[in-house]
Amino acid sequence: MKIRDVNVIVCSPGRNFVTLKIVTDEGIYGIGDATLNGREKSVVSYLEDYIAPALIGKDPHRIEDIWQFFYRGAYWRRGPVGMTAIAAVDTALWDIKAKVAGLPLYQLLGGRSRDKIMVYTHANGADIPATLDAVGKAIEDGYKAIRVQSGIPGVKSTYGVAKEGQKYEPADADLPTESVWSTEKYLNFAPKLFAAVREQYGDDIHLLHDVHHRLSPIEAARLGKSLEPYHLFWMEDPVAAENQQGFKLIREHTTTPIAVGEVFNSIHDCQALIQNQWIDYIRSTVVHAGGITQLRRIADLASLYHIRMGCHGATDLSPVCMGAALHFDYWVPNFGIQEHMPHSELMESVFSVSYKFDDGYFTPGETPGHGVDINEELAKKYPYKRACLPVNRLEDGTLWHW
Repeated sequence: MKIRDVNVIVCSPGRNFVTLKIVTDEGIYGIGDATLNGREKSVVSYLEDYIAPALIGKDPHRIEDIWQFFYRGAYWRRGPVGMTAIAAVDTALWDIKAKVAGLPLYQLLGGRSRDKIMVYTHANGADIPATLDAVGKAIEDGYKAIRVQSGIPGVKSTYGVAKEGQKYEPADADLPTESVWSTEKYLNFAPKLFAAVREQYGDDIHLLHDVHHRLSPIEAARLGKSLEPYHLFWMEDPVAAENQQGFKLIREHTTTPIAVGEVFNSIHDCQALIQNQWIDYIRSTVVHAGGITQLRRIADLASLYHIRMGCHGATDLSPVCMGAALHFDYWVPNFGIQEHMPHSELMESVFSVSYKFDDGYFTPGETPGHGVDINEELAKKYPYKRACLPVNRLEDGTLWHW
């Protein structure tokens, strides 16, 4: 079996997705997610100009060798563009291998380690009452774990909170918009939010919160300590992780569990965090961390240090990534939780899926491969539309830089 064709499919059924399709000379094909939110066309170019031509004629079963070829052979290793491109290839090849075997992907990874996969959803509102209503709706929908975000009094626009009457989409404009951020207002407000949620809904529901990398380590330590009475499942992305040592200070000051990793591209981004046990959950994704092949390495390293997986799963990852992630979750021994932001009906008209949600849990389905496919003809009806992520400034105009 040889690779015959490699096609890059770009579409925007409500938001931009990049999908890689690898076709063999036996007609079996696999697809992988290659979406890099806000920088989609950079990955398209990398795939079309450098990776696709080099894939033609290769044996698709040599997944590890192909991964090493593109990782080591490029010389310029890692980085979000290159690793997203490699991840797309890797996911598509695993899809092919599982289809040839006639098995769902999780079986090739070693079989399932659990019966179902707990997911968390998002609940957010303009203020505390609206957020409480959103939490109640998520509980009614069956979720056992909920990420809670709220607009902050005195802060005009809060990243992570949907505009009234709209679905939350972080990439909100053709060019980056600018928002104003107040660290002190946020730190004073966050404990009040979680006190209200616990008072109304009790202690049995899992609560999570995303800081979106907006604090310094000592500020994050203060937040974690102030949230301890509300026993969060995790505090996500408290600080930017370029300086992994910063998490040491947070760990020394709070017992609130810490999660990070959705922007990581390789095992090296989280090596010190894991080996020093400065975090509790690693959130790297199939699509941005080099595919299933490298995500397994990250998970194995994490398991040595009592750290669990909690893969990012926002709607800036396509259903292809979600399908692959659920097969990974079914297998991985040190599983924690999976993020789930439901894709729209429009998105799931372009992408068909075999995974299913029931009462707060997912199962990936038994379809051979990862169980997700794309309708290429329908995808053509939704052309790419440039959309960028917002930029934040502090109240004095300083570009927020943590």
